[in-house]
Formats: sequence, structure tokens, C-alpha cells
Amino acid sequence: MKRGRIFLNGAIHEVQPAQDGYVRLANGQTLAQDQVQWLAPVEPGAIFALGLNYADHATELAFKAPEQPLVFLKGPNAVVGHNAHTPRSASAEYMHYECELAVVIGKPAKNVKQKDAYAYVAGYTVANDYVTRDHLENYYRPNLFAKNRDASTPLGPWLVDAADIRDPMALQLTTSVNGKITQQGTTRDMVFSIPWLIEYLSAIMTLSPNDIILTGTPKGLVNVAIGDVVTTEVQDVGRLVNTLVDDKTYLTMAGRA
Repeated sequence: MKRGRIFLNGAIHEVQPAQDGYVRLANGQTLAQDQVQWLAPVEPGAIFALGLNYADHATELAFKAPEQPLVFLKGPNAVVGHNAHTPRSASAEYMHYECELAVVIGKPAKNVKQKDAYAYVAGYTVANDYVTRDHLENYYRPNLFAKNRDASTPLGPWLVDAADIRDPMALQLTTSVNGKITQQGTTRDMVFSIPWLIEYLSAIMTLSPNDIILTGTPKGLVNVAIGDVVTTEVQDVGRLVNTLVDDKTYLTMAGRA
């Protein structure tokens, strides 16, 4: 099952896909997908992000694939929904997307073994983990300035139940900018698999429902500009659309200008 969340008439509603281009509310009402305000499909708990978790991406950046996962945390301020706008900082010379499979934890997990890991997954969604690359301290120490900016991590539109994804380690990832495909890869190429990551993280701390693991991105990064429409898609999970705007426009849209 696919389910998402929207904000409508002052309240949060859970929705499901209806006919092409529409969503259905719990009361049966249908609305056009491009006429609703999308939220992330879950209220995020802890957000774990992986650096260089695809060997081809590491090579693209002139790094070796890491021997241990490069994990950092993201704040909830970074998350926005489908069809949202993300500010491109005026101080950034190079900002790029990162199409990622996002794993949503479904129940408390502590000291989980790889063989049991999928039992703790509620489902999957799509993430676009933007980074202002010239603001990175280095790839082994992603900093707040580069990785935790407001609205820098679109998420959604759907949470797809874990039972509906036969093999999350065999999904195609695709990014397009203004309709032109710029990135393609497969989750088969992760350095550290989903079960491996759940075992690793749950050995450090208890994972809770709605904690999210962003599993990294393959090669194919492109510098994006204000006005670009970036679409990140994961096979069988969803198609996430985001538009880049300047800082002033973003603050106006957010009611903070």
C-alpha cells in the first residue's frame, strides 16, 4: 500500500493514490496531486544520512569507498514534501541533488542482526538530499552549512509498505533536471546494504518508529540552478518533484520574508 500526507484546510490528512494524477482522502474525496500541499509521508524522527555509500559515487568524487559507513544526522528543518521549493543559497557555487532510497523504521530496534533487519522496516520512500558541495568541510565530515539547510531534503510523496517491495536492494534510481535524465543507478551498488546499516546503527542506539535512513546516492551529480525542476525517482517507490528558488523567494513562500 502507498500512503502520503497533505496539509489541507488547516489539518493534516493521510491520502492514497487515486486515478492518475489524483489522491484520495479518508472520506473518499479526491484532489489533484498538483493542487495539494504535500508533507513528508511520515513525521520524521532521527534522520541518518550516508555519505559515499555507492562505490561509483565515491570514485566520481575521487574518493575510495569507505571501509566504515560515513553517517551523519539531519534535523527536521531540512525536510519538505513533494512539489515543494528548496532555496539555492546565493553563497553556493555548486549545489547538487542526491537521489536516495529512504528506509523508514517501523518499530523499536536495538542490537538487530542483519538476518532480522527487514522485520523492523515499515516501508520506503524517495529522498533528494541536496548538498551545497563547496560548503562541505570535507566528504568525511559533512557540516551543518552544507547538509542541514532549511528545505534541503525533499521526501516523499509516498510511504510504500515494506511488504510491497520485493527486493529493496534491486531498485533503479533516476534523476532528471528539467526533464533531462542526468543520473541513473541501482541500489545493488550500495557499499553497505540496508540490513547491514540497520545492524550497525541499532548497535549504537535504539532506532525508533519513523526514524529514517537515507542510504546514499549513485554517480551522476550535476550542478543545479535557480528555476530548475529536479525529479528523483526510485523504482516501485515513487517520483519526487522539487523546484529550486532563490533565498528571498523561499522566505516569501514560507511567510518569513
